[in-house]
Amino acid sequence: MVFSILVATLLSCNQESTLQSYYVDNELKSGFTSVDVPISMLKIDTESLTEEQKEAYESVEKLSMIAFVLDDNNQAAYNEEFAKVKAILKNPKYQELIRGGNVTDGKFVVNFIGEEESVEEFVLLGSANEKGFAVIRVLGDDMNLNKIMKLASVFETMDLEDGQLKEFTEFFD
Repeated sequence: MVFSILVATLLSCNQESTLQSYYVDNELKSGFTSVDVPISMLKIDTESLTEEQKEAYESVEKLSMIAFVLDDNNQAAYNEEFAKVKAILKNPKYQELIRGGNVTDGKFVVNFIGEEESVEEFVLLGSANEKGFAVIRVLGDDMNLNKIMKLASVFETMDLEDGQLKEFTEFFD
């Protein structure tokens, strides 16, 4: 009886791949690099932020990145892994916010889950033709899309060359 209930429960679970499961499945595999950074490590001077920027900053908990680093020997694996990530992001729960880049240097797309006033997660998928691809998740509680966009201007002026953050910036250099 207990076994039947367990099997039924397992079979009823959604087998759809998620970014979280993709991270867990691949973070230690060859070709991948990953890093999680609590927002507090960004060392943002909150006194210099506007009220909206401060609210946005306080709604973010961490940045989480997984990247597939392309080399001369793993092009087929890169194509396979990149296709997996793009398939995950086709789920309708991911709403596209912006896309850009070009075929020469690489492309990016930013998606989010939730509503504009209460975003659960932002996802940046970037690919650089000579380097590979990276998925950066911005995780938090009730992030506000408009306020987060105003906070983004603070990141443009920051020096992100220290510690774990260097892994984020090195990938995109």
